[in-house]
Amino acid sequence: VPVFLFVAAPYIRRYVAGGRCKSTARLEGKVVIITGANTGIGKETARDLAQRGKVILACRDTAKAEAAASEIRAETGNQQIIVKKLDLADTKSIREFAEKFLAEEKELHILINNAGVMLCPYSKTADGFEMHLGVNHLGHFLLTFLLLERLKQSAPARIVNVSSLAHHGGRIRFHDLHGEKSYNRGLAYCHSKLANVLFTRELARRLQGKFQRQAGFTANALHPGSVSSELVRHSFVMTWLWKIFSFFLKTPCEGAQTSIYCAVAEELESVTGQYFSDCQPAYVSPRGRNDETAKKLWSVSCELLGIQWD
Repeated sequence: VPVFLFVAAPYIRRYVAGGRCKSTARLEGKVVIITGANTGIGKETARDLAQRGKVILACRDTAKAEAAASEIRAETGNQQIIVKKLDLADTKSIREFAEKFLAEEKELHILINNAGVMLCPYSKTADGFEMHLGVNHLGHFLLTFLLLERLKQSAPARIVNVSSLAHHGGRIRFHDLHGEKSYNRGLAYCHSKLANVLFTRELARRLQGKFQRQAGFTANALHPGSVSSELVRHSFVMTWLWKIFSFFLKTPCEGAQTSIYCAVAEELESVTGQYFSDCQPAYVSPRGRNDETAKKLWSVSCELLGIQWD
């Protein structure tokens, strides 16, 4: 068995690594925002895109983000790697980030909604939203809403939402969105990842039409794979399992490939409302294809955030 594993190891690793983004597209003169870009796949996505154009790291922990930005600047030679404070668990912070960005930057070409929380003990955001739903879905929903016009003005533009295979286990529980009646941290994560898929679907539908076809304005979602990252830090058991089975997990760089692919691949210029994994289209759960649920979630999200997005 040890000999077999020794021989098979490179092949297993290659399989685990999955697809790679092969696009060499440049982003000169273009602006990219990546949320949660100070660690994990967000940081690796930023590292790659920094070799192509200007990247804004939108992060809650600015000290960590500055360290990541310094590392990326030194490695790529690109000085246009900028850190901005963004706490997705606080709508005030989201609005302040958007206000400052819109005042300072005249264009935005790619928005990568990457940040996320997973397996949190029950807690709420500053606005009273259950943490997974608040950060993973509502925070990015509001951020996208606030930046949408700038994206439209800069088209061709792309919105990339990092979801997960976990969306297959999710349900949108409209009767208990904030988990006040019953709460399971694993299912809460699944529900929020399903919300990402439904948001992408409805957003793409609303962007469809003459403008989208002419300008190439797209919104797609993706599963990055099972990645060895800090995302499981709230669970001792998952952290332990992740260490034991790290050989069978993607590295953050491997996990970032589909995000990069959705952001830059030339062949996706007019592809919208889709879900990808390993740099290719992937199966979406029946709940993730339910247009009625997507429309209702959109409406409820607007209501919770106090916005009108028609």
